[in-house]
Amino acid sequence: MSSISPLDGRYKKDVQELNEYFSEQALMRFRLYVEIKYLIFLSQTASLKNRISIDAKDKKALEGLYKNFDQREYNAIKRIEVKTKHDVNAVVEYLSQKIESISESLVPWVHFGLTSEDINNTAYSLMIKGAVEGPIFSSLSAVSSELKKIATKTKGLSMLSLTHGQPATTTTLGKEMAVFHSRIEKQTQQIKKVRLLAKFSGATGTFAAHKIAFPKENWVSFSKKFMASLGLENNPITTQIEPNDSLAELLHGFVRINNILTDMSVDMWLYIQRNVFIQKNKAGEVGSSTMPHKINPIFFENAEGNLEIANTNLNFLSTRLCRSRLQRDLSGSTLFRNVGTAFGHSFLAYKNINKGLERVHPNKVQMGVELENSWGILAEAIQTVLRKNGEKKAYQKIKTLTRGKVVDKEKYVDIISTLDVSDEDRAALVNLSPATYLGEVEKILKKY
Repeated sequence: MSSISPLDGRYKKDVQELNEYFSEQALMRFRLYVEIKYLIFLSQTASLKNRISIDAKDKKALEGLYKNFDQREYNAIKRIEVKTKHDVNAVVEYLSQKIESISESLVPWVHFGLTSEDINNTAYSLMIKGAVEGPIFSSLSAVSSELKKIATKTKGLSMLSLTHGQPATTTTLGKEMAVFHSRIEKQTQQIKKVRLLAKFSGATGTFAAHKIAFPKENWVSFSKKFMASLGLENNPITTQIEPNDSLAELLHGFVRINNILTDMSVDMWLYIQRNVFIQKNKAGEVGSSTMPHKINPIFFENAEGNLEIANTNLNFLSTRLCRSRLQRDLSGSTLFRNVGTAFGHSFLAYKNINKGLERVHPNKVQMGVELENSWGILAEAIQTVLRKNGEKKAYQKIKTLTRGKVVDKEKYVDIISTLDVSDEDRAALVNLSPATYLGEVEKILKKY
């Protein structure tokens, strides 16, 4: 295998849904799509209706150029690019040649008044929008659904929590899973609110060429309507390039989601290590080349690594793509080609997380043992009840009896017997156990 990137090599089959959005061939197809949509939109504009004629047959033929765009057509563009050394111009020449056989009179209107970046920024916005709203959100939704399923099934399953790695107030396994589910859902909703901006206003964002040719046309309004027809939002105030602030907002949203999922992947690794979760044993799989007993948490480990690579790229791109020298420099051109790489590593991680979640099930016995060995966590409950009953040094008193000491059920009951509290409070403490010290968990998880 000769691929340099693992996304195009080892993990190719796992990320192939992104090929239609982030491959070089996809970029050429989206550029062609924008050029053709623009040409058709020009023909429907009042100022140009008498000059550009596209009937139903011609329109169908034009649309067929991007609908039927395949490897052969991509190669044709690349052959032109070898000569021009300019990728957008190669698309323009390719389209002009194709249009000659459809309607020769349309050739002068190809790329009319435009700069390359009008096509590029619009194409990239469409590519990213399509990928995010399609396979990326689909894979994220699968992770979210699996988390919600686990949260719902285990919301009443008591589990020892650990703060600073030490036994702490009881939680439930479902509550911990619900935390990650809730965080992901909130960030996903924020991302869905982001509207990618695009510009379509000529060499330095002024419609200068358009205006000199057709002074009576409102080109700002034209651009706004054209962007809306593509499902994008127009940015009327730009240099040669769209400043990419909306893209940065989108990428930052995915940084936050990836941070959440990295956090979760690490926790899942620790839960598996702790034996709170048991992994399914799949026939034929191997966990180690020398230790036959092992079932490694490879999906969460793979996800963690890919999320970190993704965020390194996403953070860099979201910062760097918003900067450009004066009206424009070309450094952003090569950077844009790496947006797909950042999303590719994210996408791969989401898939691995889902595989990992589908393979685990809770170990109720282990969770029960941990709780039964942790009666000391009820020291919090004791000192809080003492405070309620007016004890000024409640914390210090219980600290002396419990900190750094073994507290089992017998010791716990002994401590309760010495307390100067009401009968009602004593009964509540006597009936308490590590497994039932759950507070308002049931209400908190009402929606699960």
